Amino acid sequence: MHLEWFLPIIGEPIEAYALRMQLKNSISVDDPVLMGVSFKGMMAVEVAKHFPAATVILISSAGARRQLPWWMKVAGRLGLNRLLPARPGKGIRWLEDYFLGVETEDDARLVAEFRGKVDPRYLRWAVDRIVNWKNEWTPDRYFHLQGDRDRIFPTSRSGATKIVSGAGHFMVYNRPAAVNGILSDILNSL
Repeated sequence: MHLEWFLPIIGEPIEAYALRMQLKNSISVDDPVLMGVSFKGMMAVEVAKHFPAATVILISSAGARRQLPWWMKVAGRLGLNRLLPARPGKGIRWLEDYFLGVETEDDARLVAEFRGKVDPRYLRWAVDRIVNWKNEWTPDRYFHLQGDRDRIFPTSRSGATKIVSGAGHFMVYNRPAAVNGILSDILNSL
């Protein structure tokens, strides 16, 4: 089941959004397998708090505040994320591409398409929730895939259970065979 995403309420805490997501999507099984990439992985952790028997699979993400890089914590503490434009100009897109791990023209096109489609209100809210995330809880059934070249959530802090060699934050797009192989092993083990 693919969960439907929707715009948050202004100032909505991540925990309240996760509860609305659970209710709106009618997650009714007691032991769901929740999987998410990047911020959506963090949301999978928040949704899992309502399901003690859930399995959580994170990809290119963080599972707890202690896994966030220092610069995110500082940005959140100082409110630096509020200084960023809702839609970055061409002058800093190269920096975003660098952090995302864009390697090819196809990667760059996909990132540009995302930039054009994402709602700026959602993006501002999500970035604020990421840099100010307070979660320290980890689900009992937890798997975490991380690229060893991820510049957003470095493996040195990630607590990853599986490392994909040579992969960055964008590994679901430019290392699909490696990611799918690991996911297949995880799902077959459940």
